[in-house]
Amino acid sequence: MAKRVAIVGAGVSGLGSIKCCLEEGLEPTCFERSDNLGGLWRFTEHVEEGRAGIYESVISNSCKEMSCYSDFPFPEDYPNYVPNSLFLEYLQMYADRFNLRKCIQFKTKVCSVTKRPDFTVSGQWDVVTLHEGKQESAVFDAVMVCTGFLTSPNLPLDSFPGLNDFKGQYFHSREYKLPYIFKDKRVLVIGMGNSGTDIAVEASHVAKKVFLSTTGGAWAISRVYDSGYPWDMVFVTRFQNMVRNSLPTPIVSWLLERKMNSWFNHANYGLFPEDRVQLREPVINDELPGRIITGKVLIKPSIKEVKGNSVIFNNTPEEEPIDIIIFATGYTFAFPFLDESVVKVEDGQASLYKYIFPTHLQKSTLAVIGFIKPLGSMIPTAEMQARWAVRVLKGVNTLPPPSVMIKEVNARKENMPSGFGLCYCKALQADYIRYMDELLTFINAKPNLFSMLLMDPHLALTIFFGPCSSYQFRLTGPGKWEGARNAIMTQWDRTFKATKTRIVQKPPTTFENLLKLFSFLALLIAIFLIFL
Repeated sequence: MAKRVAIVGAGVSGLGSIKCCLEEGLEPTCFERSDNLGGLWRFTEHVEEGRAGIYESVISNSCKEMSCYSDFPFPEDYPNYVPNSLFLEYLQMYADRFNLRKCIQFKTKVCSVTKRPDFTVSGQWDVVTLHEGKQESAVFDAVMVCTGFLTSPNLPLDSFPGLNDFKGQYFHSREYKLPYIFKDKRVLVIGMGNSGTDIAVEASHVAKKVFLSTTGGAWAISRVYDSGYPWDMVFVTRFQNMVRNSLPTPIVSWLLERKMNSWFNHANYGLFPEDRVQLREPVINDELPGRIITGKVLIKPSIKEVKGNSVIFNNTPEEEPIDIIIFATGYTFAFPFLDESVVKVEDGQASLYKYIFPTHLQKSTLAVIGFIKPLGSMIPTAEMQARWAVRVLKGVNTLPPPSVMIKEVNARKENMPSGFGLCYCKALQADYIRYMDELLTFINAKPNLFSMLLMDPHLALTIFFGPCSSYQFRLTGPGKWEGARNAIMTQWDRTFKATKTRIVQKPPTTFENLLKLFSFLALLIAIFLIFL
């Protein structure tokens, strides 16, 4: 009899987990507390408890070729960076293509997941759910937690003296939906992550004045990278990753600084990061420097004090009148349906082997999917996690002894930099390509570039020097997709199709003109010699 697997959440991680279970012959049941799939990518005008939310204007920060499921490319006519409505449409197409909806129970909240009394022998779990006021309990052989980490807002109100006396409006960025609330207001956004920067830029189009407060600064990049290519198709390649990881961290940091400043000088715009060694996720925003240089967004340091109708920033004596404060201060991580004896979150991370498996369970029958922040897209990362996790849950792959797993987790928590490459020292950060290759190795699906160079050199060079797109993860091993090679070789075609909506005749370059001239002269000489 097939093992029964409970999956919590029907977002990008949950959908990928359902498919992986079906591929391995398991019996998944996915519990989704809302009335539809999509998780984060399903926009609503109101905040839903326990579900990640987005504002109406959200667009993906990773391009379609780098952020799709590994055997299901985005439609070629989709824009390279996908608006949330189209992203949701893509997820619905994915669910329909692989018949995943049949496994999802909507409007069903998971109340608790606890070990069975005989867990040390069976590894089974009691899962208690609530549907339309009725509570039910069921036994499952394994559990996959796919709830993400953007559901519990971090609101550090005690860190802002005088906030209780503030007479204006304040709220967490999770509650923001539409920009009309900022009309003719003086707005302060605290926190310079992607959400905070997006909200500040969007508010600046309608607000009277917008301040963006940052403690440590950040690098900002545009989705439009070198020569107009999508940033991640240029930055996330095996070749570049190998070069970065072979250089000392100070040199890599210097090169990164030069690259970031090639768009605009961050120091002149008040954005220069205080810590340029430890990697912080760059802010991806196409408009920010334009809004700063036109005075629509003003970058400010951290806040010293909040008053009734104003704030005082550190190192600036004057008060700035403020009507609305938005706290873009991130999220706390928690799994409320799990006892802390199963998974405990401390300092923004948990004791999870390879960011997936609790290290201390007698039976490895619970996996956490998507609890990681790679410098790459979440969809292929979560899908790859699920592919390996499902094979562990099925018993095909095994984990090392607990002592080995605990040692690795503790080493990761110590955040000791290697001295080479980018410094991934923040909680949940990981080197995307190195991490994906590690998981691919576990399931024997990592492409062998050396043998490929002999058998298919064009593909091997494309994989090594080109974008590290998720199709590479389906070339071989379990879950091999016959369309993977073609998807890799045509990824730039789909990229350009989205932008070349008007065909232009490219003017010939000087080199091309000289080449034609020499070719013509060579032809004349050949004809002359023939008829001599």
